[in-house]
Amino acid sequence: MIADSFGRVHDYLRISLTDNCNFRCFYCMPEEDYDFTPASRLMQPGEILTLARIFVENGVKKIRLTGGEPLVRKDAAEIISALGKLPVELVITTNGTRIAEMLPVLIDAGIKTINISLDTLQPEKFLMITRRDLFHQVRSNIELLLHHKITVKINMVVMKGLNDNEIRDFIDWTKHNPIQIRFIEFMPFSGNKWTSNKMFSLAEILKTVEKDFTVLPVKAEAHDTAKSFMIPGHEGSFAIISTMTAPFCSTCSRMRLTADGKLKNCLFSNGETDLLTPLRNQQEILPLIQSCIWSKKKELGGQLGEHFQQLDADSINNRSMITIGG
Repeated sequence: MIADSFGRVHDYLRISLTDNCNFRCFYCMPEEDYDFTPASRLMQPGEILTLARIFVENGVKKIRLTGGEPLVRKDAAEIISALGKLPVELVITTNGTRIAEMLPVLIDAGIKTINISLDTLQPEKFLMITRRDLFHQVRSNIELLLHHKITVKINMVVMKGLNDNEIRDFIDWTKHNPIQIRFIEFMPFSGNKWTSNKMFSLAEILKTVEKDFTVLPVKAEAHDTAKSFMIPGHEGSFAIISTMTAPFCSTCSRMRLTADGKLKNCLFSNGETDLLTPLRNQQEILPLIQSCIWSKKKELGGQLGEHFQQLDADSINNRSMITIGG
């Protein structure tokens, strides 16, 4: 087992395959022109598999592939196929643009659940948020996944004045579709222009949904980041990830491995442990992992306190979201 000093066992690893992305969402990537990590500094397929094996041998039961956009990496199919052979639940978060061409690989690797990042159901707003005209391609690929009976979860970052007026539309989508909408509170990262008045909270999301629907809570699974709900008569459901106003730190079981091989013990941690360089130098990796996780702060990386409303996002000592891997 990999555990921290508060007794939390960590059995869930998120691996970022790349910090590259074919979108330019303002809350994730600071600028249109972005200096992506050179290929030589990224973990190579064999290195990803080697590190993943070490984690799995020490209790990791679930691996999520993230980015950037993981499926834009040229050797993504090779990596996914190799990880699919490990005795672990393999899932992926993607913007959905390359699902059609990658679907055979995803199915063959045993991926049964895919999270799609989609912040609006309006094509014009999608273009404004992502700076890419690919809305209909993403929607088509979501339908393709549903056709193949793959569980689809939609990650929607709710931002006040931008897309909070679409919460009802996303809920309506679950009426006849077996999808889960995951409303996510807007979180602060370096360069993403976060301010507390842009954040739409758990309470506000619930209040908005309850105006038009009967909402019933669903019992949470152990270590779940989301608070889940159902609406009678709907095929799908919804959940809220309330990192800012009601964090789930007390049951956190997550570790994050960046595309350049750094281990972060929290999304908001200001420190990280290099695993790639020691791996290339044939050093022992497990003690580094254990030390990194043991040093994990009690909550929110020790950087975000209860008075987050006064927080200046640029004062946070952390990477941008795209270089962490979500």
